[in-house]
Amino acid sequence: MKHKKWIIPILLLGLLVFGAATWWPFAAITQAESGAENDSHDHENEPAADSSKAVDQHTGDDADQDSHEGDKGDEDIHGEEIVRLSDAELREFGIALKTAEGGALNQYIELPGEIVLNADRIAHVVPRVAGIVGEVRATVGDQVKKGQLLAVLESRELADAKAAYLAAVEREILAQANFKREERLWQKKVTSEQEYLNARQALAEVRIAKNSAEQQLHALGCSEKDLLTLASSEHASFTHYTITAPFAGTVIEKHVTFGEQVGAEADVFTIADLSTVWVNINVYQKDLVNIRKGQTVGIEIGHGIASVEGKIAWVSPQVDEGTRTAKARIELPNPDGSLRPGLFVTAKVAFGSSPARLVVPKSALQTFEGKTVVFVRTEEGFEPKPVELGRQNGTTAEILSGLVSGQTYAAEGSFTLKAQLSKGAFGDGHNH
Repeated sequence: MKHKKWIIPILLLGLLVFGAATWWPFAAITQAESGAENDSHDHENEPAADSSKAVDQHTGDDADQDSHEGDKGDEDIHGEEIVRLSDAELREFGIALKTAEGGALNQYIELPGEIVLNADRIAHVVPRVAGIVGEVRATVGDQVKKGQLLAVLESRELADAKAAYLAAVEREILAQANFKREERLWQKKVTSEQEYLNARQALAEVRIAKNSAEQQLHALGCSEKDLLTLASSEHASFTHYTITAPFAGTVIEKHVTFGEQVGAEADVFTIADLSTVWVNINVYQKDLVNIRKGQTVGIEIGHGIASVEGKIAWVSPQVDEGTRTAKARIELPNPDGSLRPGLFVTAKVAFGSSPARLVVPKSALQTFEGKTVVFVRTEEGFEPKPVELGRQNGTTAEILSGLVSGQTYAAEGSFTLKAQLSKGAFGDGHNH
C-alpha cells in the first residue's frame, strides 16, 4: 500500500518531463523559423527601397539625358527646315518674293464669261468689183501686214472703168485746147461770143465726166498714184484688181479659191487683230447692283493659261429676255495670243473690300507637317513659318499670327520650296 502511494506522483512527473522534452524542440524550431522569416522580410524590404531609389535616380538621369537629346534632335530638325537658293535659282524655279504688309481683303462675285474677238478690230474683206480669182496669196492663220496682197481678180468691170477714165482725160485735153482757141478768137472779135460760150460749156461737161470716172476708180480702190500711172500702164493690167489687207492682223477665214467667180459683195477674207480681245461676262439679275464700269476683274482661264486682270469697260443697259442676264465687257491685251476667242472663263469681280493687318496671296500658303505655313526668307534661307489664317477670298488670305510686317516671303512658287524640303535634298545640296 505504501508503494502504491508513490506510483501515481511518479507517473505524473514522468509525463510532465516527457511533455516538456517533446514540446521544447518544436517551440525552438518554430521560433527560429519565425525569426528567420521576419529577418527575411526585413532584408527584402530594405533592398527594395534602395533599389527603387536607385532606379528612380537612374530614370531621372536618363530622362534628363533623353530630354536634352530630344531638344538637340528638335534643334537639328529645325535647323534642317531651311532651303537655300540663289537669286538665279529663284528665277529658274519661278519663285516670286513679296514683303509682308497690310492691304484690303476684297469681296468677289464669280461670273461666267467667254473670250471673243474685239469687234472693233475685225475686217470682212470684200472685192469692190466682180471678177474671176487669178491669184490667192494668203490662207487661214497667216499673219498679214497692212496693205499686204491677199488675192488678185481679173475684172472686166474694172477694165471698163479705167478705159472710161482715160477717155475722159483725153476729151478734157481736147476740150481745153478748143476752149483756149475760141477764147483767143473771141478776144480778137473773130468769132462770136456764143461760140466762145459753147466751147466753155463743152470743157465743163468733159471735166464733169472725167471727175465722175475718177471717183468711180477711187471707189474701186484706185489711189491717186494709180491714176497718175494709169496712162503709162500696160493694157493687160487694166483687168487686175488686187485685194489687200486693211490692217495688220491674222487671217481667220478664207472663202475664195483659184478660178472662182466672185461677186462685188462676196466676203472673201476675214482678218482680225488679235493683239486685243474682249471678255463678255454674263451678269445675273441679282448681281447687277454690284456691277459697274471701272471695276477690277480677275479672269481665270485655266488649262495652263495664266490668270489676267482687267477693268469693266461697258455694262449693257438691257437684260436678255431669254437668259435674264446682262453683258459686261472687258478689253484685254493679248500680245502672245494665249487668250484665244472661244475660251470660257471665270470672272471674279471685286465689289467690296475691308482692311486687314497682313494679307498674302493664297499661292504663298502651303501645308507642312500638318500646319499651314508661309516660307519666309531669313539670312540662312527659306524657313516654313506656321501661320494662323483669318478671313479669305478666292485669291487672298488674312494672316492673324506667324508672319511679321516687313518680312520677305515666297508669294509664288512656294510649292517648289515645300517639295525640296519634304524630300530632304535639292539634288545638288541646296537643302541643309
